[in-house]
Amino acid sequence: MHSDDQLVLANYFQHLKIEKRMSEHTLKNYLRDIKHLQNYCSTNNLQHWRDIHPTDIRNHIASRHRKGLGSSSLQRELSAIRSFFNYLLKKRLLESNPAYHIRAPKQKRKLPKVLDVDQVAGLLETCSDSALEIRDLAMFELFYSSGLRLSELAALNIADLDFTEPSLQVKKGKGSKQRNLPVGSKAVSAIKKWLAYRPETTDPAIFTSNKGFRISQRSIQLRLDRWGKKIGLPEHVHPHMLRHSFASHLLESSQDIRAVQELLGHSNISTTQIYTHLDFQHLAEVYDKTHPRAKKKIE
Repeated sequence: MHSDDQLVLANYFQHLKIEKRMSEHTLKNYLRDIKHLQNYCSTNNLQHWRDIHPTDIRNHIASRHRKGLGSSSLQRELSAIRSFFNYLLKKRLLESNPAYHIRAPKQKRKLPKVLDVDQVAGLLETCSDSALEIRDLAMFELFYSSGLRLSELAALNIADLDFTEPSLQVKKGKGSKQRNLPVGSKAVSAIKKWLAYRPETTDPAIFTSNKGFRISQRSIQLRLDRWGKKIGLPEHVHPHMLRHSFASHLLESSQDIRAVQELLGHSNISTTQIYTHLDFQHLAEVYDKTHPRAKKKIE
């Protein structure tokens, strides 16, 4: 790469550090990603940034993909490259961004792991041996009852609950979005049972430690993992697995993806669609019962 172009790159990183106030971690990632592009340029005798065309970006990303990089890593590299070329555009060193229309290969979505209905029943209906286990069961019931995220459950205060409806208000959802959620009768009973044991404290949290402080997200994860091992579940159980199970079981029963989207607090329906992993037999039964031309007359 020509020395003038090296200087442009150095100025770009100064711009990110001083004007954009980018973190050291992100700066290192950007530098590494642009270095990979520089290596491609050296291999292909491209001396100037203006010599790079969309075909070069596409070939570079394809080469990185062949080396085993996944979709998310390639998307990050493309983001760094686009950002750099946008900087060159603003400096009038280029007339177009060669990375603008290039997309990384799509990553196959993994289906979320869920517990079946019997496993959930075993998890929630095992008797507790202490006040903390009573609290834990109330948390787990609420996860499954309302499809909460870990951060949302940890942030809940007593004032967020309404036992008359019954419902709860999520005030600190993803993206700072609020939403109201129904609470099932089993969860209501479990919470009321816990509140009778909850230590006297000025902390507004529903779920507290035995010292009266709000329980941390990490503690909730560890308590659920401990409970799963205690009752003999075959795999690691984490809070999001209960959220997955909530969504999956609700979809299997209702087939109403829009309602589940609202309950989960997803901005886009595409995010909710990962939970639509209904088994083919169930879909086939629905098809046979409802499609007007599904059934064949046998003569």
